[in-house]
Amino acid sequence: MATGRTHRPATRSRGIPEATVARLPLYLRALTALSERSVPTVSSEELAAAAGVNSAKLRKDFSYLGSYGTRGVGYDVEYLVYQISRELGLTQDWPVAIVGIGNLGAALANYGGFASRGFRVAALIDADPAMAGTPVAGIAVQHTDDLDRIISDNGVSIGVITTPPGAAQQVCDRLVAAGVTSILNFAPTVLSVPDGVDVRKVDLSIELQILAFHEQRKAGEEAAADGRGTGDDVDDDEAPPMRATPAGRKGPDGDMPAVMPA
Repeated sequence: MATGRTHRPATRSRGIPEATVARLPLYLRALTALSERSVPTVSSEELAAAAGVNSAKLRKDFSYLGSYGTRGVGYDVEYLVYQISRELGLTQDWPVAIVGIGNLGAALANYGGFASRGFRVAALIDADPAMAGTPVAGIAVQHTDDLDRIISDNGVSIGVITTPPGAAQQVCDRLVAAGVTSILNFAPTVLSVPDGVDVRKVDLSIELQILAFHEQRKAGEEAAADGRGTGDDVDDDEAPPMRATPAGRKGPDGDMPAVMPA
């Protein structure tokens, strides 16, 4: 089976927009669920609802894949699973190294969904000498002193950083120097990487803050509907300032936080 070091996804060369690429895993998850129920075909409306997008956007996304469906029949589920898996590079084996084997790193190492989606946890790396040799999810933890050799021996091109924020950039630099070209960053910090290296950031605190914003807004709407909190009894000088949500912020890590596969 091919490894991630010698094959790169074809999405960029084919000009598929990044927003479409970000939605492909959502379609794949919905299609995989249909396939497991032995559903042979699905309409664009049904699939869009399952993926949480509108059907017009779905049809446009699929047009980039060269898949237009059949009028009155819909899309062939198994063929779409294959098409999207191939486009995402999931028809090959992607060895992954996780650096930072604390609670989160260990949880990711034990996550059973990676293998079914084309990813193999090939190495676990930690800076604590006491962790060296400790088995986690059946894999012995190795020390960061051997990071270059570990990346090379396992053909790793995707690194996952679950270290404290103060160590993340140094780990990132070492991964890139060792040949890693894609990084999934769980550390609550922005990483600086050279051109040609892709970074996706998972910041759970940001996601919770965004949910808190929506909860606050819903509470305000309910209060207004009940005739309370209209603002007439609040002095402008005492009103708390609005805080901008980080959802639209752009930077080296991209404009949309990644999410763990379900």
